[in-house]
Amino acid sequence: MIAEWQPWRHVGPAPRRHGMLLIADHASNHVPDDVVLGIDPGLLNEHIAIDIGVEGVAERMARRHGIPAQIACVSRLVCDLNRDEDDPAVVPAVSDGHTIPGNIGADVERRLSRFHRPYHAAFAHWIDEVEPLVLVSLHSFTPALRSAPTARPWEVGILYNTDDRAARHAIPLLGQRGFTVGDNEPYSGKVLNATMNRHAEARGIPYLGIEVRQDQIATEAGQARWAALLAEVAGQVALMLEAA
Repeated sequence: MIAEWQPWRHVGPAPRRHGMLLIADHASNHVPDDVVLGIDPGLLNEHIAIDIGVEGVAERMARRHGIPAQIACVSRLVCDLNRDEDDPAVVPAVSDGHTIPGNIGADVERRLSRFHRPYHAAFAHWIDEVEPLVLVSLHSFTPALRSAPTARPWEVGILYNTDDRAARHAIPLLGQRGFTVGDNEPYSGKVLNATMNRHAEARGIPYLGIEVRQDQIATEAGQARWAALLAEVAGQVALMLEAA
């Protein structure tokens, strides 16, 4: 019997109680056959459709480094899982200067019911089961936006909203390894932090919101390197939080 398709997949070992969980909201560029976006198919391989490199990093952090991961299986152009339900960009009509014709006038409620709600319900159920010590949210960012072409110097950014407990440990740990680290850069978690606001801040769970620059993880070698690095840093942060 073929399992029913879901907008997420779980990878890695069974979650350990009071351990870590990882979530990757923008890891896929998949568009279901019955969803017509009306864009050049080449755009599905660009940052407007997918966080380039994140799937490979998340897979390795889960399978090689033992951090269970929930990985999205649908493109953010179909439904942006890191947006609140009432955010107009949850089904984006425009992304980085590109119009998405198939999303203009789309049935947003149907997209939410099909993708957004089951995805978040699955992660909430995981959290309820294991009461994790730390959540890790993994994203990547383009070195420069088409609509704002200024180069971004950070190799990695740590994002947070009001709860910066984990961030304050992670930023110096990454800096000590020689990286230029963005403190709420290139995006601010105070502006866009929907998944972590919902599953971490609302529950009082410390979290690491991580953004890796895409050129760092565009290859399998880069993905393996960053998976090992981020797993090590996340583990250190968890120990520091436990000791606090």
